Amino acid sequence: MIAFVSGPVAALSPNTAVIEVGGVGMAVQCTPDTLSALRVGQEARLATSLVVREDSLTLYGFADDDERQVFELLQTASGVGPRLAQAMLAVHRPDALRLAVSTGDEKALTAVPGIGKKGAQKLLLELKDRLGAPLGTGAHLAAQRAAAGPAPWQDQLHTALVGLGYAPREADEAVTAVTPQAEAAEGAPQVGLLLKAALQTLNRTR
Repeated sequence: MIAFVSGPVAALSPNTAVIEVGGVGMAVQCTPDTLSALRVGQEARLATSLVVREDSLTLYGFADDDERQVFELLQTASGVGPRLAQAMLAVHRPDALRLAVSTGDEKALTAVPGIGKKGAQKLLLELKDRLGAPLGTGAHLAAQRAAAGPAPWQDQLHTALVGLGYAPREADEAVTAVTPQAEAAEGAPQVGLLLKAALQTLNRTR
């Protein structure tokens, strides 16, 4: 198993970071939130999980070991593959997922693309004894409960665009351009989809 990769960031795309390791570019699938913290040319260290299929080897990257552990635990539930597990982490941070599962919060899970009401109910039952309790306690846990939903999509999208090399002004314009799409979406806006739309907008204006 490849536990982590470390090295300079060679390239960034809406879904992938390429980390140079010993002269080899390792393509790592990441959430928009993880990608937004990376900068081309700067050193990075990502916890990783290698998913092996008959026709592919896919490396998934995470900001820390806790996020990777939750990613792997989510896949122990029936019907949850790596893509859905990553989508869950793209919408909710690890402790927010633990909080949602421990409190039976269906709404938090149905905010993830691909999870309906019945699917959320099934996941709550299967994951209840697997993810464990939220790590925060007391006032910190109360604050997490209030913020169990996704982080503000505007900030995530803006940071991701700047991380991809666009000027802050260009990022502001792209965020404004995709705002109608975000507001029209059912549930929480999906930063990954909005990032693709924003990049298309930027490419048309160049």
